[in-house]
Amino acid sequence: MAFAFPALLGTVGLVDRERADEAFDLALPVMVTGALRTLLRTADFLMVGQAVGASAVAALELGFQYYFIPFGLSLALTSGTISVVSRFVGAEEFARANTALSVSLVWSLVLSVPMTVAAWMYAEPLVAVLAPNATVTGMGATYLKLVMLSVAFRFWSMTAARALAGAGDTRTPMYVRLLTLPTNIGLNAVLIFGLGPVEPMGVAGAAWGTVAANVLAALVFFALLSTSRFPVRLPFAGGSDGGLWDSAIGLEVLRVGAPLAGTRLSRTLGRFPFLFVLGTFGTGTLAAYAIGRRVVLLAMMPAWGYSTAASTLVGQRVGEGDGDAAAAYGWSTLRVALATQLLIAVVIVAFARPISLAFGSGYVAETVTFVRVFGLGVAGFAISRTMRGGLRGAGDTTWPFYGTLVGTYLLKLPLSFLALPATVSVGALGVAATPGLGLGIYAVYAAILLDIYLKAVVNAVRFRSGAWRRIARQSEVGADAPS
Repeated sequence: MAFAFPALLGTVGLVDRERADEAFDLALPVMVTGALRTLLRTADFLMVGQAVGASAVAALELGFQYYFIPFGLSLALTSGTISVVSRFVGAEEFARANTALSVSLVWSLVLSVPMTVAAWMYAEPLVAVLAPNATVTGMGATYLKLVMLSVAFRFWSMTAARALAGAGDTRTPMYVRLLTLPTNIGLNAVLIFGLGPVEPMGVAGAAWGTVAANVLAALVFFALLSTSRFPVRLPFAGGSDGGLWDSAIGLEVLRVGAPLAGTRLSRTLGRFPFLFVLGTFGTGTLAAYAIGRRVVLLAMMPAWGYSTAASTLVGQRVGEGDGDAAAAYGWSTLRVALATQLLIAVVIVAFARPISLAFGSGYVAETVTFVRVFGLGVAGFAISRTMRGGLRGAGDTTWPFYGTLVGTYLLKLPLSFLALPATVSVGALGVAATPGLGLGIYAVYAAILLDIYLKAVVNAVRFRSGAWRRIARQSEVGADAPS
């Protein structure tokens, strides 16, 4: 039935049937993978909440925010991978696509190892900055130290999955995740609750389960891409398979990925003061936000899938030298994305209360409200992600970065700080201020939504401008690259 969805949209004239089919076929495996990943994180919160309580949920959220920094960097770096690989595949330069995969593996190791060491050394003071009490700090630091051991493996898995997606294969990463993510959930259940002969480990169990699953996924991807069965592979043989390193390709991967790394880092770092504001409302509000955000991330999975589809389809058309077709694919993908996303969002919002009750939280009303607030932002999220995917495919990633900077630091954070009571002092670098106006939690809700929709406008306007065509022509990749 799902595969009939693009045909239905084509029948009512919303999309071009052929383009919609291509976008949906690429996006669906990414949606499944993303949904499984989000279900894993949601299951972590559900199990930890049931086993330990709201403090453990808050600790998991705070530890995960730091883990999300290297995770975000891996997504940014591999955005360069999918962009470069898709353009090389479109230009039928398959050996150079293989080299782009190898180069991305090198960059992933360079970035991930130092962050693992830093997190192991400074986990407790990092979490303590955000935690409302010592109990949350201790559990959050334990989770962070352990889960960061898997960062290098996670980097490589993301690199492999994005390279395959750039070549038009989103199913193989889905199959790998269909193996490893259920394994992760099963291990977490055993370790968190202490099933059978295993002692209950709580938050530490969630971390160890994630580490084991990330290592398994990395090993599977390495084994698969060491063979010649896939459209891209690690060029160990050299020659016609490509080289292990090419400086020009390495720089192009970084050129595309660096602004998205800035996007990820600025958004992730912006979460810390935002979480500080939430923490002033109490552990219950922080836990409700964490649960609500995880639930609605599940509803937002189609946007991730269509973002990947847009990158592949736009990038391959750019690689072929057909900018008009690239633009048409970008807009068609957005239409399918919006239709898919809104249907799922309606269901999630309608059933917000029973979903929230499943987490066993004592703050059900707050959780339901956060779910519904995020639900109102789903359309903006779909536009922002899909258009960013199209821009990424063409190698134009600076404007999404600008939109994130403005949305986070000139809109979301200033507005959320107005929620604080006027008596609360906020200090940094020896300077203290009282920015609050006592607007309360409603200012936080408004900050979340305005940030989402600002980024949607910026990315859509940039794609519509067509400036990405010039960016693509100036690169060293694709049929229109300067000779």
